[in-house]
Amino acid sequence: MSQRRVLTGITTTGTPHLGNYVGAIKPAIAESQNPDVQSYYFLADLHALIKAQDPQRVQQSRLEIAATWLALGLDTDNAIFYRQSDIHEIPELTWLLSCVCAKGLMNRAHAYKAAVADNEENGVPDPDRGITMGLFGYPVLMAADILMFNAHKVPVGRDQIQHIEMARDMAGRFNHIYKGDYFTLPEAIVDERVEVLRGLDGRKMSKSYDNTIPLFVSEKKLQKLVRKIKTNSLEPGEPKDADTCTLFQIYSAFATAEESADMRRRYEGGIGWGDAKNEVFEYLNAHLREPRERYEALMNDPAHIEQVLVKGAERAREEANALMDRLRVAVGLGRFQ
Repeated sequence: MSQRRVLTGITTTGTPHLGNYVGAIKPAIAESQNPDVQSYYFLADLHALIKAQDPQRVQQSRLEIAATWLALGLDTDNAIFYRQSDIHEIPELTWLLSCVCAKGLMNRAHAYKAAVADNEENGVPDPDRGITMGLFGYPVLMAADILMFNAHKVPVGRDQIQHIEMARDMAGRFNHIYKGDYFTLPEAIVDERVEVLRGLDGRKMSKSYDNTIPLFVSEKKLQKLVRKIKTNSLEPGEPKDADTCTLFQIYSAFATAEESADMRRRYEGGIGWGDAKNEVFEYLNAHLREPRERYEALMNDPAHIEQVLVKGAERAREEANALMDRLRVAVGLGRFQ
């Protein structure tokens, strides 16, 4: 393993939006084209079942997300791109890790504690009401995703750092109990330079707030959504603060430094909100036109997407099989001859 290994999972519970692109997809695709890095990108569709129990939504999301990454230029010759559910060794590794993972560690998981706190705040007698084993054991499945391919680095948001620390704990315990260097201890990558894009209402762009701008909506829909972006009541001619403006933030996330500087000067000169929104729409539309066309072509050719994912799964399973053969022997589940 001479190459640095970087692994990224994409939960398949919704339609990719501009915030996803700026915060995760754009930097990940650039990394996929780096020959010095072995990148693993997977559709985290097993994770999706924890929150989404609508089969049509999960299936559609898997297709949309795969098409999005391919349309935006993911290098599948260098990177390994696969569906989590196609790697049958991952649930098996999840069980091996569950057998060395302390329950107390899972009790401290943020998602579980938040769900318990919600029940307590709402006066529910049973603090575990409505909490599934999927939610409770989520960090173990995430650890299996990472450790299966002995990833060195895992790009995450700050809310996911705890899960990487848990994966390190499980890897260390397994190595200690079975007296071997089976797993690399992964490290979290938190890029402080990555901006959290604000949505239509000024809050963080998120499906849960229903304030997103999907990446590949039609031109007409994109224009309508840009016009809905919340601005203040300042009139044309009055100077405007670019640093507190969602519209400017979205524009600058796609524009060059020179283009952003020019737009900032126009804010200071009192550009009207109508003109600003029209320009942001035109800029975004031009930037997204070609990938939108590729996306639409891919969505109309799901057989091609399937072929790409099957090929990626074959590459991933070749590694997963080799590791699991070694782990089965380590825990006493190897063949008799």
